[in-house]
Amino acid sequence: MQFSILGSSGLSVSRVCLGSMTWGFQNNQQDANQQIEYALSQGVNFIDTAEMYAVPPSADTYGKTETIIGNWLAANPHRRKDIVLATKISGPGLPWIRNGEPISGDAVVKAVDASLKRLQTNYIDLFQLHWPNRPNPHFSRHKPNNIRFSDINAIEHTAQMLDILQGLQRCVDAGKIRFCGLSDDTTWGINTYLKLSEQHNLPRMVSIQNEFSLLHAKDWPYLIENSVHEDVAYLPWSPLATGMLSGKYLNNVRPEGSRWTFSQRNKLYRNTDSAHLATADYVDIAQQHGYTPAQLALAWCNQVDGVTSTIIGATTLPQLEENISAFSTQLTPQALADISAVFRRYPAPF
Repeated sequence: MQFSILGSSGLSVSRVCLGSMTWGFQNNQQDANQQIEYALSQGVNFIDTAEMYAVPPSADTYGKTETIIGNWLAANPHRRKDIVLATKISGPGLPWIRNGEPISGDAVVKAVDASLKRLQTNYIDLFQLHWPNRPNPHFSRHKPNNIRFSDINAIEHTAQMLDILQGLQRCVDAGKIRFCGLSDDTTWGINTYLKLSEQHNLPRMVSIQNEFSLLHAKDWPYLIENSVHEDVAYLPWSPLATGMLSGKYLNNVRPEGSRWTFSQRNKLYRNTDSAHLATADYVDIAQQHGYTPAQLALAWCNQVDGVTSTIIGATTLPQLEENISAFSTQLTPQALADISAVFRRYPAPF
């Protein structure tokens, strides 16, 4: 297992980050325990979760993933020091979480305390803002005119962000969190938080996790270049494009129990003719060069300049084994050239 430094935090994290959002819905406690134990045995030391998990998000699944991780930690207290544990406060819009209200300093304090209780730990290594209060070009809203900017101006957004940083500072001072990060945010968001942190001597954002894959690479090069120069770790999520790059959804196949069979995850903005054509080409390249399609997509993501650690998830142990093995896979120059040719044909297939 290879390791990278998590932005300006100084923390050393594995190039593989174990995602957990299926634990509590598609996976039970025993499944999660097996995945954690296997990941640790392979050198993974980075686990990511969120208060809103499991997915699909609902009032019934809210907090279940953190609870499952907390149960494992309670049974293995000596392993806590071996793990860089990351979680996230939900952004606005989910009525069962603080009435769907925007993130604020007070909400941060409440969310941290609730997460600590569920996780059965005294501290969180990386506490992240799951998505910003303002409209943002994520969750398929990445094309021109596909979001509506709010009436709140930059001054008001900045005031909200300062309040959030002050709430994070209270948690850092109390020893409840060590470092702070962003998720599903933009270059403006990163830089505004960094500016406020410097101006007011408040916690610095050390990381950002955004969707990134062969089918969704909008952060390259601008946001990733900004992250590199500002020493903010870049953490891709959904590197298999919700499983599409594994090839299992080709020809409109829907394997029973797979993510695309669940209603909330059915905003299939990847489910376009061009996305299927691109995926079919990537599957062909994988077969030609002796990789599985998932290994090809994950190994490609791992070698992108500026990527710190890639967040992977699995619903079965064999899937996890395959995915982790991708990070010891070196793509040949010819495989990379073949991938680049397809990428040029389908730079934004959905």
